[in-house]
Amino acid sequence: MSDSLYDRHTAHPATADELAVSVAGLKRRYGSRTVIQGLNLRIARGEFVALLGESGCGKTTLLRALAGLDPIDGGRIDGPAQPAVVFQEPRLIPWDRLWRNVSLGLDDRHGKPLAQAALEEVGLGDRLDDWPRNLSGGQAQRVALARALVREPRLLLLDEPFAALDALTRIRMHVLVRQLLARHRPGVLLVTHDVDEAIVLADRILVMRDGAIANDVRVAPEAAHDRSHPAAQALRAQLLAELGVVAAQAA
Repeated sequence: MSDSLYDRHTAHPATADELAVSVAGLKRRYGSRTVIQGLNLRIARGEFVALLGESGCGKTTLLRALAGLDPIDGGRIDGPAQPAVVFQEPRLIPWDRLWRNVSLGLDDRHGKPLAQAALEEVGLGDRLDDWPRNLSGGQAQRVALARALVREPRLLLLDEPFAALDALTRIRMHVLVRQLLARHRPGVLLVTHDVDEAIVLADRILVMRDGAIANDVRVAPEAAHDRSHPAAQALRAQLLAELGVVAAQAA
């Protein structure tokens, strides 16, 4: 199975069974204001898609619709009924131990062993009975990731989950996320304002403008692996220009 919507070698489109989510003609309004109009999107299982766009363009509205948190006013979303979501804040339950946070909604008999395995995957296997208050910001987000992946989701939605982390912790989280996703292979949609983060993590980058997908760009492996590579620099300049930012100003 390909790890992207189009096979890296043969460029054949993914079949319906390989899709994590398919969106057709999506519409979303708030009162008289149309936020999303006729949006189409497909994400394959194992594919990492990053979504960029100026504030107010509809990124979070799209993510909330995919998560089932908000109703839609038209179109169709074909995907899992309960996708996994990781928000900017870890949203851990302070009065529950870490394993209960990870296994939320699962029965204790199966939940604790699954939580143990998930916490080991994110490097916190020795903190099973610890409390959320004892975690750093990066550790808390690791627990949030473990909670999202413990049920092997078909679709994982990331709403700027690294935005509040310091630079070094953010880099470490990027490495961890790629390792986890290679293992679990959900389809992923990351909402971010960080162009460099999108290039490092994503197979495809979408630019959203006025409630629609304005561009869909595939990230070359050499661009993702080396920020100094000409392909990475060209893609960064292209994306910044589409977002209305002069590259020299953003450097």
